[in-house]
Order: sequence, then C-alpha cells, then structure tokens
Amino acid sequence: MIIDDFVQIDEKGLYCKYGDFYLDPKLPAKIAVITHGHADHAVSGNHDVYCTRATANIMQLRYDRTAAKVFNIVDFNQPFTLGRITITLIPAGHMLGSAQVLMEYEGTRYLYTGDYKLQADDTCEPIEWVTTDVLITESTFADPEVIHPDPVAEIQKINAIKTNILLGAYGLGKSQRLINLISTYAPQKKILVHHRIMPINAIYQKMGVVLGPHQIYGRKLMKVQNEFVYIVPPFTFDSYIRATGVTRLFASGWKNLQVNQRDTLFISDHVDWNDILETITRTQPQQIWTLHGDGRHLKAHFNNDIFVKLL
Repeated sequence: MIIDDFVQIDEKGLYCKYGDFYLDPKLPAKIAVITHGHADHAVSGNHDVYCTRATANIMQLRYDRTAAKVFNIVDFNQPFTLGRITITLIPAGHMLGSAQVLMEYEGTRYLYTGDYKLQADDTCEPIEWVTTDVLITESTFADPEVIHPDPVAEIQKINAIKTNILLGAYGLGKSQRLINLISTYAPQKKILVHHRIMPINAIYQKMGVVLGPHQIYGRKLMKVQNEFVYIVPPFTFDSYIRATGVTRLFASGWKNLQVNQRDTLFISDHVDWNDILETITRTQPQQIWTLHGDGRHLKAHFNNDIFVKLL
C-alpha cells in the first residue's frame, strides 16, 4: 500500500518520518541521505550522512571539518537500513557518485531520483534502472517543449570557432564532463582550467576517471590565439564580461544562460521531457511525485492513467 505522506517537505527539506531521515536536506539534519555533491543537495553541518564515497570526498573538499559529524559510506546496490526502511543507492548518471535512493517499506517501493540524466557521460556512473511503486522525480525540465540536443553535436560546434574561448560552467560535474567531451570531440583545442576547479578534477582522477589533457590557466597563454578553451566557474565568467579576443560561451541547458547570440552550447546534466517519459516507462510506477520544477505538464500528460502529485 502506498503511504501518501511517506515523504513530506518541511523547513529542512524532504523528510521521511518512517525512517526519521532527510533526503538532501536544505538545512543541517541529524540523519541525511545525500544523493550527490552539488551544494543545493549537500549542505554542511549534518550529523550522520549516508552517501557514496565520491559524494563524501566532494563534501569534505568543499566543507572540510563541517562536512558532517559522521560519514557512512555506502556502495551502489548495497542495501542498508534506517529504522524499518531498507535503502539502496542506485547510480543516477548526474555526476560522479550521484545516486537515486530506493526506499522499501512494508512491501512498497519509493524511488527518489535526486538529479539524474540519461545521456552518456564518461565522467560518471551511468544511470541504472529499478522498478518502483512511487517515482519521486526531479522535474527541472519537465516540459514537452524542452528536448536536450546531443551533447557531442553541441561540443563539435566549437571546432568552427578559431578564436580562444572563455567557457563558463559549473565547477563540479559540468566542468569535468566538458573537459572529457572537448578532449574527445575537439582534440585540437587546448584546455585551460580555473584554479578553483583543479582540486575537483583531482578527486575525479583519483577515483579513476579519465578527464583528458588540461592544465591550469596562465594569463600569458590566453594572450596568444592558439585555440585555447578556458573553463571558468560562473562568478569568474561574469567578471570577464568585457573580455576581448575571446568567444564567450556558457555551457548549460538553460536558455537564459546562453550569452552569445551567434553561438550556443546547450549541455545539460538533467533529464528533459523525453528522458522523464523514458524513466517512467523503465521504472513502471503506480504514482509519480514531482520535485524541483513544474510537474503540471506530467499531470496533464498522464491524465488519469498515472496519479501525479506535485510535492
């Protein structure tokens, strides 16, 4: 039997009272199951954290001593229990170490996706599928008008840009994926990386991820037109608004973050409309509960075929 209040949102975030834990809490919690290392899902100051090794490494890099009181490292597909709930972390494909959270309670399965993607990405574990009774899905791009283009075709666009490129990207997850894509599909480009991204790259490489050739940024290098691609985090990208001698691009799935009227780089680490429909087909839920976006399009699409609830 599906329990309508199996998870609820309170001031700290998504709470499961049946196991007394939070999923990706927004404020520090006593017990937190954290899906991945992005700051909007992994805050500092929790007491007990359950997550993958990669997520713990990233949180410890970012938060140092305040990352968590206790890290409980969980391998993918290795069940553990909190209260009477059996929990299993399933690869989500969003970034290195990202996990879906399968929760089993009194014979019913609830799958919290966290952030996830279906597109191929050599810098993280590919998504894996499990069936569920309730799919608790992010709905960032749950709109029939949003269809993400092929990331390889997007990256190959930069082959036609002969000037140096200033490439804005989120430092964790997206930057590492871009290094890998550029080195594979635009190998003549010489990749420079902002110093704040390099420690994250080191975690990826220590965990066996092959990013591709890159080096730390040097000011003298960018003064020469030699097909350099300088990857920078958003705050640095915004501060270089008047930069000359470069083509400015921002790699994102959001239209409002595209900054060049002639050249765009639509690369997203979230599911689009078709991906969500594919996920529903694969997981076979009786109900869909939506988070982090607008679930109204899903509700209209399935009408009475599948119950859709907006959390």
